[in-house]
Amino acid sequence: MKATTSTAPLTAAEVFGPFTVEPDDPRYGELITGNNQRWVGSPDCFQMVGSTQQVVDAVQAAVKTGKRVAVRSGGHCYEDFVSNADVRVVIDMSEMDSVWYDPNMKAFAVEPGARLLNLYATLYKGWGVTLPGGRCYSVGAGGHICGGGDGPLSRRHGLTVDHLHAVEVVVVDQAGRARAVVATRDPNDPNHDLWWAHTGGGGGNFGVITRYWLRSPNATGTDPTTALPKPPSTVLLNGVSFAWADLTQARFARLVKNFTGWQERNSAPGSPGVALSASLALNHRSNGSVGMFAQVDGDVANAERLLATFVTELRDGVSAQVQPMSGSAGEYGPMPQLVTAQRLPWFHSVRLLATNSPMLTNPTLRADHKSAYHRKAFNDADLAVIYKHLTSTTIDNPNAMLLLLPYGGNINAVDPTATAAPHRNSAYQALCQSFWSTPGEDAENLAWVRAFYAELYASTGGVPVPNDRTDGCYVNYPDTDLSNPAYNSSQVPWHGLYYKGNYARLQQVKARWDPKNIFRHAQSVTLPS
Repeated sequence: MKATTSTAPLTAAEVFGPFTVEPDDPRYGELITGNNQRWVGSPDCFQMVGSTQQVVDAVQAAVKTGKRVAVRSGGHCYEDFVSNADVRVVIDMSEMDSVWYDPNMKAFAVEPGARLLNLYATLYKGWGVTLPGGRCYSVGAGGHICGGGDGPLSRRHGLTVDHLHAVEVVVVDQAGRARAVVATRDPNDPNHDLWWAHTGGGGGNFGVITRYWLRSPNATGTDPTTALPKPPSTVLLNGVSFAWADLTQARFARLVKNFTGWQERNSAPGSPGVALSASLALNHRSNGSVGMFAQVDGDVANAERLLATFVTELRDGVSAQVQPMSGSAGEYGPMPQLVTAQRLPWFHSVRLLATNSPMLTNPTLRADHKSAYHRKAFNDADLAVIYKHLTSTTIDNPNAMLLLLPYGGNINAVDPTATAAPHRNSAYQALCQSFWSTPGEDAENLAWVRAFYAELYASTGGVPVPNDRTDGCYVNYPDTDLSNPAYNSSQVPWHGLYYKGNYARLQQVKARWDPKNIFRHAQSVTLPS
């Protein structure tokens, strides 16, 4: 990863690429899949690019020859939007990974191929700032940021897009001409609508993102050390597990109700609990345990008390013994040393969590994922469904799970229409998912995930429709079943779950900036009829 403080353009000798990788190239087999081995592409070529102009040229060539084009930065897309039989040209952005401070923009420039851990390292080691993004080290900034992007610091500092100052996008006009456009947060910018569409509109919809500029909306002056949030100097980390052998249905229900109840009570902006970010990994019974992980910003005055109060509330009425996290807990690997809370330097904690996600970073696995935003704690009927499927004997997979992930807090301080990310009144996310190794296991794993999700949201047509309890789905966890009436019998279409009332505006942006529908996939924003 390249880091610089200069805005001087690179010379031709310094720019990576362009390189074309075709099927007879030994590199081709490495590129035909992303992180989910269910999806395998067969494009005519991959275009490995290193500059905005190279992207313009690659897009122009694809348009001229009428070839379907897709874009990849980190390869973590959960569906077949890139590794798809209809895609003939894949533009691979992985080597456009520079991060620098741009004094002209008074913002940090980030190329889409920057992996999150490297992005955090450069921002922090260079200027002592960060972006409140996700925790998996290998996720590319390209898709993560434009889809909304949240992580352990989001309850305190909002979504990634809440810090998006500008974006550079290669678009194609009605005449078929590819060009690069810069769009900013400034409401007087004639391209402002394109900026807005990238504050939660998701990737692959409007063009190819070649650069982000990050600067918090309340930042002033030219000092880069104040342009983005400062992370806490230390964090408190605590990880515990509960053995399934100790969890009766009543104990299990109480544990989950306690956790989701705390999230609901602490979901408001400015809540005393915004400094705490906790997840509950409800592994299938075959795993042997369920796990809880909590992180508290160490700089707040009551960090230890906040954590202790949370753990007390979590364990209230749950008589199961607390154990070290000695096995996997959702996507995390073992962290037995955290059974007693430890205070670590912030970036130590980032590296620990980023590199301890074996399910997310193993490129040999197959997976399926279904998401939901929740505004309220699970009720008794929900808890019965969750227990039923996590103890089901139809599957024997320790990597099948329901993850309950932190949300809310200062994420909810932003108006739902101010950005394209509309989920601004939720308390936590639920992610029903499974990971497995071979095609022969596809049927049972897909059936388990689908049945679990369908029954959990049966009262609203099999999906978490926006209402007083649930609030739709996360566009960065795409799920094409949402477009299928066999799995979504609600009257809310897939785009109403991802974008809610912002979809019509996204369609207008699509009409202006991608009128020929060059950039499309199974759930891309459609042109207005």
